Order: sequence, then C-alpha cells, then structure tokens
Amino acid sequence: MALQSVKFTLNGQTYDLTLDRATGQYKATITAPAESSWGAAEDHKYHGTVEAKDLAGNTAQATVTQFPGLGLRVLEKTKPTISVTYPTNGAYIPSSQPTITWTVLDDGSGIDPDTIQIQVDSGAATSEGIQTEATEGGYTCSYTPATALGDGPHTFRFTVSDHDGNAADAATVAVTVDTVPPTLNVTAPAEGLVTNQGALTVQGITNDEASSPVTVKVQVGSGEPVAATVDGEGNFQAQVTLSEGANAITVTATDAAGKSTTVTRNVTVDTVPPAITAVTLAPNPVDAGQTYVITVTVSD
Repeated sequence: MALQSVKFTLNGQTYDLTLDRATGQYKATITAPAESSWGAAEDHKYHGTVEAKDLAGNTAQATVTQFPGLGLRVLEKTKPTISVTYPTNGAYIPSSQPTITWTVLDDGSGIDPDTIQIQVDSGAATSEGIQTEATEGGYTCSYTPATALGDGPHTFRFTVSDHDGNAADAATVAVTVDTVPPTLNVTAPAEGLVTNQGALTVQGITNDEASSPVTVKVQVGSGEPVAATVDGEGNFQAQVTLSEGANAITVTATDAAGKSTTVTRNVTVDTVPPAITAVTLAPNPVDAGQTYVITVTVSD
C-alpha cells in the first residue's frame, strides 16, 4: 500500500516531508526554533515525532523513545552579560578584604553557575568562595578574598558562560586598596596659642602613599568646615575666623578611600587689654638717693 503522507512535528510545528525518489527517503529542510532547547526537556532537547500515514488511513508514529535522534539540540548564540556593582572601576577602597558583588544575566539558555569565576590580579580564576543567589535571568554574586589584599592597586576579572557555551565578554575592574589613614602634621597654630587676632592661618602638611591627593578641611567649633588648599607636596593652609575666648580648631585630612586623620588645636582669642586700677609710690615724697616702692593694681 502506498503512503499518503509523512509528517514531522517539533516544538508545536508540523512539517510535511517529501519523498526523495533517488533514496526512497522522506525529507524536509526546516528552520530550527529561535530559542535554546536547554529548558525544553531533561535532556535539553526539543522532542520531535514522526507520523506516517498510508492511503488506507493506517498510521505509524515514531518518538524520541524509539529513535533518540528525534531529540534536537538547539543552541542560541547570545552572550551572557556581567555587571559589577562593587567596587566600581578606579575606586579607592578602605578594606583589605572587600566584599565584591556582581550580576550575571542570560535570556537564552541561562547562566551555567559552574562557570561563574573571578580572578584577582595575576592569580588563577576561581569559583571557590563565590556566593550566588538566583535572580530573574541569572545570579547575583559576591566574593570576599580569603587572604587580605595589600595596600595599593589590584585588578578583579570576572567571567561566565551560558548553558549553550557562549562566553560573556570578561569584565575587569581596577581598584586601589588603602587601609592606612593619611599622615597629618599641623604646624600652625601651636596648641594653646593665645592671640589678640580674630583671623588665623591654619597650615601644615599631609600625605597618603596609597591614595594621594588628600583633602583637608578645617572647622572652628561647630561652624562650617573650610576647605584648605593643598599643593602637590601635601602642604596645606586655610584662613579661619575665631571668636573671643576659647576656640577648638579641628583639622581633618581625608584620603580617596575615605580614611581620615584628625588633629585639634585649642586657641584662645583675647582682645581686651588689661585694666590698671591703682598706682601708688611710697614714700612720696622721698629723700634724694633713697628707695621707694611702686605698687600697681592691674587685672586682665
């Protein structure tokens, strides 16, 4: 009995197969589904079926169970993406064991979690120690170096692939670790200075080996901080206005990593002259060539 039709069904689409008289086989050229088959079944394939029908209406059907070749593996070609959330490129960080965070996403076959890796400086890329949490389309990741990083520049490199073998463009972040606060030497005013001047120049020198230049702010009491000018050598100065009486001058040097050092100078402003309330000379009159005593009463 002759065949009426041979049909192939895959992913909800049915296709008519045509007899190739040279070989006696039924064939068709079909466009693969646009999406990866990774999530289609446990074997990560689309399962097709074939139905053959003769002129008498008899049908035969083939499935993946009988013919494993009916399982079609479809690969998508879109790369995953990597977004680093901390630290940002060029950042100065105050911790030698920072918690690094990033996100990996893929809309196709999905992120292969076994390929999530980080490389610190020239060390080997590793997955060990990376914590992951599933999110829509991928994972949020975090990693804290087991060994403290030395002060100075460091580089973090991130890689990942999806289930179809597409590798993301590696993400690289360069940072500077700075765990030591800046040095700060206030050369003027001296501690305990008493002056009759209401304006004062605060000056000194500051430095930070890992993250210069350093910013310096000067604050008198609870007043608004004044930004000091700092040159390339770390020399700084700022003009401040003082109030009559005791003044606490706070000088704070802050490096790019947010580490700070503070020095306080206490200065007293006294613009009131002393008061002379009494003067006596005794004896008065005095004999020539004899001594006398001058007595002065004065307050301040």
